[in-house]
Amino acid sequence: MTDRIVRIWAAVSTVVVLGCVAFLFAYLAWQGGHVITPAFLTQAPRGAVLGEEGGIFPAIVGSLWFVGVSVLVGGLPAFAVAVYLVHFCRSRAISAAIDLVVRCIAGIPSIVLGLFAYSLLVRDAGWGRSVLSAGVALGIMVMPYIETRMEKALREVPSDLVMSARALGYSKVAMLRHVALPACAGDLAGALVLGACFSMGATAPLMFTGGVAFASVPTTALEPAMALPLHLYLLVAQGATSMDAAYGTALTMMAIVLAGNLAAGLLVQRSRRAWNRF
Repeated sequence: MTDRIVRIWAAVSTVVVLGCVAFLFAYLAWQGGHVITPAFLTQAPRGAVLGEEGGIFPAIVGSLWFVGVSVLVGGLPAFAVAVYLVHFCRSRAISAAIDLVVRCIAGIPSIVLGLFAYSLLVRDAGWGRSVLSAGVALGIMVMPYIETRMEKALREVPSDLVMSARALGYSKVAMLRHVALPACAGDLAGALVLGACFSMGATAPLMFTGGVAFASVPTTALEPAMALPLHLYLLVAQGATSMDAAYGTALTMMAIVLAGNLAAGLLVQRSRRAWNRF
């Protein structure tokens, strides 16, 4: 009887979660699907009121700029920390201290990170409002997220592979290069993609550092840029006159995030198949 209750509970919970996700996409498609046209995706916004005419192309490209810089800034230290904790750190105290720091960073509100980046980079360092300033704030935000998943991926590499490589005389660096990293490459790439999806939806850091209401497509990381989440916030703040464009922007952003999550899943599956080849 207890097993049956648990199975029913699990099944109902799964249906509810999937139903919520499906309803969200269906509602956005119903409200904003008619807005998604080639012109909406390839033109810049025009008109006296933001979103009244034109499209969101600069916001799409700007979001990709912000995401790219944030993944670079957050992914490199996340990878280094994960490798150190799994294969080089032998002190439980040091490992616990690093884990505590990572968790503390993960708990910092994103708006506080935005204020930090504004004070240190935009104002004091003289970087100004730019993709780079925002990318650093977003990179700090996603670093714990990426590190946790990379560490998990490295720990899940079969110990037989690691021990066999070491028994054959491989140094730790050689073992990582030729055995451990290839075995979980898909998981590591998936962690970066999921971090990028997380960064894609952040709004608060952009408001202080590099996001603007209107800008052309940036050509360098030292320029400010539009971003989909900030653009969505501004459209909703304007009220009913921009709601169609807001729903279209939200649907576009959700589609990009969904594509990223699907890509991450495919990369993880590829990594699992690589383990079987070993």
